[in-house]
Amino acid sequence: MSEKINYQRRRFLGIAAMTIATTQLGRFGSANAQSSKTEPAVLSMMKSGTNTSFGSLRQIDAGVLNVGYAEAGPANGRPVILLHGWPYDIHSYVNVAPLLASVGYRVIIPYLRGYGMTRFLSSETFRNGQQSAIAVDIIALMDALRIEKAILAGYDWGARTANIIAALWPERCKALVSVSGYLIGSPEANKTPLPPKAELEWWYQFYFATERGRAGYEKYRHDFNKLIWQLASPKWHFDDATFERSATSFNNPDHVGIVIHNYRWRLGLAKGESKYEEIEKRLAAAPVITVPTITLEGDANGAPHPDASTYAKKFSGRYAHRVINGGVGHNLPQEAPGEFAKAVVEVDGY
Repeated sequence: MSEKINYQRRRFLGIAAMTIATTQLGRFGSANAQSSKTEPAVLSMMKSGTNTSFGSLRQIDAGVLNVGYAEAGPANGRPVILLHGWPYDIHSYVNVAPLLASVGYRVIIPYLRGYGMTRFLSSETFRNGQQSAIAVDIIALMDALRIEKAILAGYDWGARTANIIAALWPERCKALVSVSGYLIGSPEANKTPLPPKAELEWWYQFYFATERGRAGYEKYRHDFNKLIWQLASPKWHFDDATFERSATSFNNPDHVGIVIHNYRWRLGLAKGESKYEEIEKRLAAAPVITVPTITLEGDANGAPHPDASTYAKKFSGRYAHRVINGGVGHNLPQEAPGEFAKAVVEVDGY
C-alpha cells in the first residue's frame, strides 16, 4: 500500500549541502512548500552512467572475511549501507553514492562474499551462500567499522540481507529501503510449487541444481550473467562498458561456489552451517519488520519478484511502497539512481 506522507526537513540538509548537490548532481526541491511540515529537499533523477568508478576502494577484516568496499561522504555522516545483488556488484550504486554523500551521508558499499575484492580469511571456511551467513557478514562489517546503527538499502540478495538485519537486529537498522519488498524465505517454504509461469522465471535455479549447471556457470559466467542482466531489465539498454565494470567482480575465486550453494540451499539441496540454525529458525517464521521502510519496484522488472500486495503487512512500522516508472528493471539503483537515493533520504525522515 502506498502512502502520501509529509517528511520533516532533516538538519543535515543545510544550505551549503544543498548548494553543492545542486551544482554537482542535480536540482533539489520541496514537494510540498505550502505544508506546515515541509518535505526535505530531495534528490532529482540522474541519468545512469554519469559516474564510472568509486576511486580508491578499501579493505577491512570483518568476521570470516576481508571485505572490499567503497566509501563516500563524510566520516562523521549518518551511515548508509548499500547492498548489491546477483549477478551484480557495487557499481549498482556508482551514481547513488555521490548523491547521498553530497547531502552528508557516510555511504558504505561492500562487495558481498564471493564478489570483487572480498575474500575469506581462511581457506578452510565453508563457502556458504545461505541467507543468514550473508546477513551476519554485514553485521560483522558494521562492527569492524564501528557503526552501531545504519540505514540499510538494497535489491535482490542485498534486499534480502537488509530485510534479515531489519527483522532480527532492528537495533542495528535505523530504516530500510528494499527493492521488491519482503524477501526473507526458507528451504521449507520453497518446497511449495509455483504456477508453471512462475517456475519458468526461476529456470537458472534448476540449472544450478545440477553439476552440469555448476560447470556451465563456471565456464560461461560472463555470458550467463550478461543474459541475466538482459532478462531482468529488458528495457535497460546498458552498454558493454557498464557490464564489464561489474563483470570483473565475478572473477572472485569463491564466486561460483557461493552462487551455486545459495541456490541449492534455497531448494533444500545443500546444507547450511549449524551455527546459523537458530537464525534460520527465526527467519522461517517470516518475522515482521518494524523499522521505517520504503519498498520500491521497477515497472519493467523481468526477474522473479512478489507482488507488493503480498508483503505489505510484513512491515509494521511507518511504510510506503513506490513503483518507479520509465522502463526500470531489476537493477533499480543503477537504472534509477535518483529515485533510489530519494527513497533513502525520505525514509530517514520517517
